[in-house]
Amino acid sequence: MRFKAFMTGIIIFFIAEIIILICLINADNGSRQDAVEVNEAVQSVVEDWDRIGNHQNSTSLDYTVLDRDGNLIFATRQGLSESINAAVINRDTILDVDADGGLLGKIIIYNDTSQTFLTGKRETAFVIVFAFIIQCACLLIYLIYLNKKIIRPFTKLEDFAERVAGGNLDIPLEMDRGNIFGAFTESFDIMRVELKKARLAEARANAEKKELVVKLSHDIRTPVASIKAASEVGQAIAENEKERQNYTQIIHKADQINTLVTNLFSAALEELSELTVEPADMKSKELRGMLESADYFHFAKIPDIPDCMIYADKIRLQQVFDNIFSNSYKYANTNIDVKIKILEDENCLAVKIEDYGGGVKEEELALLKEKFKRGENSQNVDGAGLGLYISDSFMREMHGGLALKNGKNGLEATIFISLSGAYISA
Repeated sequence: MRFKAFMTGIIIFFIAEIIILICLINADNGSRQDAVEVNEAVQSVVEDWDRIGNHQNSTSLDYTVLDRDGNLIFATRQGLSESINAAVINRDTILDVDADGGLLGKIIIYNDTSQTFLTGKRETAFVIVFAFIIQCACLLIYLIYLNKKIIRPFTKLEDFAERVAGGNLDIPLEMDRGNIFGAFTESFDIMRVELKKARLAEARANAEKKELVVKLSHDIRTPVASIKAASEVGQAIAENEKERQNYTQIIHKADQINTLVTNLFSAALEELSELTVEPADMKSKELRGMLESADYFHFAKIPDIPDCMIYADKIRLQQVFDNIFSNSYKYANTNIDVKIKILEDENCLAVKIEDYGGGVKEEELALLKEKFKRGENSQNVDGAGLGLYISDSFMREMHGGLALKNGKNGLEATIFISLSGAYISA
């Protein structure tokens, strides 16, 4: 509705301008003058002919008076036509001044209609230019409105879709319910929430499955160990070779069962290795957008970023930043300090992120990058204990690294991003 009203107004403006231009083009700039005033001017000149030097103009017209020889003998003001030729060029009105049937001279009445018409054209042109400026301003304002209400939300939606495609479901989609696509974007965020619930449910199911595998492996190993121990005793006291061979076979099968159980447990933890990482050269300036995207609560002030080329997978690096900021939101919920500098000795760009949550216990630091390991402060907080493990894995695949320690104010995570052409050891 607003768009229709806006476009209708713009079209009306254009039509009005076209009409004014047509009228201006077809306007008559002819030299019509008031006949009554012309006759009055001629009559007053005739009456004052003998004292023409003291003649007073009683009309609104400007004119000059020439004698019979064409000499100027009177002018209402300077700048008027002083000869018949000049009068013809200016399209002035030239009349005879007669008295008692004799020619006294000529009166030249100045034609000012061309000047008036020119002034009118200038004023009309000014109005049209002013209207055009208003139209341009309206269009510019509307373009800004379209950018804010349509283009920018779609850009955020594109970033959101890329993040979801990369497997990150923690960061909500920023939306303004007041814009045109408010309900549309809200539906996408609802989809993210539902996908996250499904992902957490899947993670819990996988964790329960792994726990079941651990329990079964323990439960199976215990009786198998008893069987193996009893068989070893039987082998030691066997009275003949055949019995010893039977006990040996039992011991061998028990060892085989232990190996199969161990392999089963190890295989249950290998699904994360399927995530691919494809690093490439990129400009360090791109990190600003990635950090701002990860810091969707705006708890951090992003500093100036040194200008250099880095070697990273943009999607996976975004996931790393998302995981770090998401953990800070969940477990600290405080302001966040971000520091970025080049470590020339290590050929890398270090991004240090520290919250004000007090950190974790020292004995927990070494465990945070392991699978399914979470600190004591994670109670009653959703999570599967995989974020830092995945982030560390991604950084190692990008020839970088992730370091965790307790800083002055809280947990400090430093992401080491390799400079292009120079890799660091994780």
